[in-house]
Formats: sequence, C-alpha cells, structure tokens
Amino acid sequence: QVHLVESGGGLVQPGGSLRLSCAHSGGVFSIYVMGWYRQAPGKQRELVAGITKGGTTNYADSVKGRFTISRDDAKNSVYLQMDNLKPEDTAVYYCNLAPITTVLDHAWGQGTQVTVSS
Repeated sequence: QVHLVESGGGLVQPGGSLRLSCAHSGGVFSIYVMGWYRQAPGKQRELVAGITKGGTTNYADSVKGRFTISRDDAKNSVYLQMDNLKPEDTAVYYCNLAPITTVLDHAWGQGTQVTVSS
C-alpha cells in the first residue's frame, strides 16, 4: 500500500526558514523522480522542486535559490529546505512523483500547511 506523509509546516515570519519532510512507502517513490508541490487557496497545485534518484534537482523559478530539495532513499524520505520565505510561499505543501503527469493520485497525503506572515 502506497502512502505519503508530509510534515514540518508551520507559521513563520518573512525571511524565515522551514524544513519539510515527506515519509513514503518506498517502492516507486524510491526509484523515480520525486517532487514537492504546493497549492495556495484558489490556485492550482504546482510543482516547486524535483529530484531524480541520482540527485539531479530542478526548481520553479519562484523558489530557485531559496529552496533545496533532497532525498534519502534508505530512509524512504524526501525533504524540502525552505529559506528566505516570502508571503507568497504560503500554501499547503505535498510530495509525490514528478512531474505532475506521473503522480499517483491515490497516494496524495494530507499535506503540510506553510504560512508566511508577520
């Protein structure tokens, strides 16, 4: 049974940092490209960062230079270090396969809320 569990969100002031964690059930999540997505109220879910099994990363322009994605397949985990957070980063953050055309729809977790506000 596949599962994804996100954690680490919270309320942070602009300029602050958070580290998100995604615990997964292994299998395909340990083999293929993993990504972090976010969805703000009234907006579509968007991919913000992806990482291959070999460690190659890519980022949306809006987070490039501020977010860092990493993975530890031995621990069935994917992480997102978020620095210099901005109010526009406020969203619910999710992990899944990437790109969005490859996600396992039945595996979406509950997400973790990130709120950036003073």
